[in-house]
Amino acid sequence: MELLVTTLICLPFLWAILPALIHNSKCRAFFVYLGCGVVMVLSVITAVQWYLQGGKTLELNLPYQELFNHLFLAGDLFLMCLITYLAFKYKKYYAAVLAIAQTVLVACLEQWGPEVAETVALRFDWLTFVMILIIGVVGSLIGIYAVGYMHGYHIHHHKELTDRRSFFLAMIFVFYGAMFGLVFSQSLIIMYFFWEVTSVTSFLLIGYTRTEEAIANSFKALWMNLLGGCGIAAAITVGYLALHTVNLYEFINIAIGSPSEMICLLPIACLAFAAITKSAQFPFSGWLLGAMVAPTPSSALLHSATMVKAGVYLLIRISTAMADNFVGNMVALIGGFTFLAASCLAITVSDGKKVLAYSTISNLGLIVACTGCGYEETIWAAVFLVIFHAVSKSMLFQCVGAIENTTGSRDIEDMQGLMSIFPKLAFILMVGIAGMFLAPFGMLISKWAALKAFIDTNSVYVSTLMVLFICFGSATTMFYWTKWMSKILGISPREKSRDLTKKNEYISMFVHAIFLVTLILGFPWLSKHVLKPLTHDMYGTFKQVISYQNIIIMIVLLVGIFVIPCINYLFTRNTKAKEVITYMGGANAGDNFNFISSTGDPKEMHIANFYMEDFLGEKKLFTPAIVISSFIIIVYLIIVIGGSF
Repeated sequence: MELLVTTLICLPFLWAILPALIHNSKCRAFFVYLGCGVVMVLSVITAVQWYLQGGKTLELNLPYQELFNHLFLAGDLFLMCLITYLAFKYKKYYAAVLAIAQTVLVACLEQWGPEVAETVALRFDWLTFVMILIIGVVGSLIGIYAVGYMHGYHIHHHKELTDRRSFFLAMIFVFYGAMFGLVFSQSLIIMYFFWEVTSVTSFLLIGYTRTEEAIANSFKALWMNLLGGCGIAAAITVGYLALHTVNLYEFINIAIGSPSEMICLLPIACLAFAAITKSAQFPFSGWLLGAMVAPTPSSALLHSATMVKAGVYLLIRISTAMADNFVGNMVALIGGFTFLAASCLAITVSDGKKVLAYSTISNLGLIVACTGCGYEETIWAAVFLVIFHAVSKSMLFQCVGAIENTTGSRDIEDMQGLMSIFPKLAFILMVGIAGMFLAPFGMLISKWAALKAFIDTNSVYVSTLMVLFICFGSATTMFYWTKWMSKILGISPREKSRDLTKKNEYISMFVHAIFLVTLILGFPWLSKHVLKPLTHDMYGTFKQVISYQNIIIMIVLLVGIFVIPCINYLFTRNTKAKEVITYMGGANAGDNFNFISSTGDPKEMHIANFYMEDFLGEKKLFTPAIVISSFIIIVYLIIVIGGSF
């Protein structure tokens, strides 16, 4: 097992060298496909072998651990120098200050700090099992999609940009390796290195086009995530100076064992702060919105399988130490508030990728809120949300990217009648949207489980606020997804045109769609054989979150959503239908798109959604959301830090 895990972490870093050096398009594509296939197969083999061995928690060391420790330290210093160089090049000096401060602090503690207990480097348990499958399978499918997408991106749509596909595809493999290392890490020193790799890699991908906007947005992502790195550095400092350990799980056990001792909660608070920045919660949501300037594959990767999942992974990991205390209340309130605020903001935008970005922030907020409560039911819901969100959001970003490459627009208003123009793309988009808010898809099931757990929480005010956040946030969520769905299914004045989507892009998207439906069909098995052992591993008890009767209802709903429309299609596909001209408030002009008004003027039908920018627009809500969330974090951190000294 040790060899498999080491290979899974190291191989993507080494494989990244191949696309970086190969500039022949076909040859590079071959090695990217091969590399993604190898990463996918290796992650599945590693997960299955661990599962077949009984699913017992394993603690592992890397071979030549001392050598790797030196490599991690050298890597930290290299990343610091790289950030400092780029910060001075683009005159963003604050990024250099943050990078130098945290790296020097961690390096000095490693070399000259007090003695701490020996820490086994890696840990393999049920949460790791879930995460490596998300990274290895969903992430690799995004890599496969990226080859065809980036070809069209440079050849057909952005000829003015320097073709840096070799660099882009290499960074995708670096992301795989960094995420594998992060979810296996037991030592905070090792986790810190991989955490910083994800921050720097996302910075490089967001700034891929090197436009002024891309550079500004990439540095925004960098400094916000470097703040998170400072949080981990602070946790390491407390570990060295006060707790005499840098073992993440010992931090958790110490906090659980001494819930009234603020010094024991302090490293948990620092880690929670780091995770909030990485998972793009308010007030740090700006970096994820700015990431839209990057090509679509990087957006799909950041939103579904890597960057933001690192944040919620860490929160799930420390959730048992946050139950019913100040840190948990902070995280729950930030998550619930973000869920509601981002959902409201998503109503007001028509850019498809921006809607998906706000949706990501919103759904991550729900996951974060679940982890803050720290109960078995909420963790069950959080992990289930992570799985469904990874598959749904990856597919949606890929589909919107394909639509943009084909139609030249990603605006929802330009997707009117997409089902009649590009039925394959519309079908994938519909499945992805359904996965985000319709029953019996996992997002709705998880919201139900979370709502039940919030009602049962010990804190009355947190319980009340969480219920309000979920109810109103879910209502606004349904509003913006329904608006989008209605545009896709409407009629369109445009005729069918050529679909420019590559086969490999369709392969990735259809596999995602199959995964999404399979997750619903396999939900009872997933709950029994993965989620229940995972929560038992964390809490030591088995709790039935979803009853057998509710599972039956889910199956009935699934039949209603998929089987009944298919049967209806089979019975009506050969039926001859007579087209009827629609009445549009005036004299018909011979088709469904033009009419004569009461004044005798010819009018063209125009259908548009209502975006309520005057009530809920970014200019109205974004700044207040930043202020409120900042206030929550500052107050709770002051309470924890003040109580520690």
